[in-house]
Amino acid sequence: MTEASSGIEKLKSKIGVEWQPREYEIGREMIRRFARAVGDPNPLWQDGAIAPPTFILAIGFEQFVDDLMSLAPFNTVLMGGTELECYQPIGLGDVITTIFKISNLRERQGKMGRMAFMTFDSSYKNQKQELVAKCRQMIIGY
Repeated sequence: MTEASSGIEKLKSKIGVEWQPREYEIGREMIRRFARAVGDPNPLWQDGAIAPPTFILAIGFEQFVDDLMSLAPFNTVLMGGTELECYQPIGLGDVITTIFKISNLRERQGKMGRMAFMTFDSSYKNQKQELVAKCRQMIIGY
């Protein structure tokens, strides 16, 4: 069994299991950098007091992908799609708790080898335990 194959089996064992929650305190510069990076000149987030709705996608995602890669060391990881529902604005000083879980995993053989199509769900709550957003994303690893 190759390393990627055994990694995919490890990921399958994690379907439906919530990853360890992680907390992120939202700072002014985080918001400003994100708004600049996506080229959004809206004055609402230029001063860093309120974050653009898509800012939520940057919170915790990189750490989650690192966790996935520690289980299944893919050569390449691609985004396959994103569905986002926002409920509360994110502001300066908020503490956002993220929880990720793999909800589905399917695999197939491709030209580059074995590929895994992973759908994962994430939820985001603020320091008041209010649901800020929910997200469903697919990533493709091979």
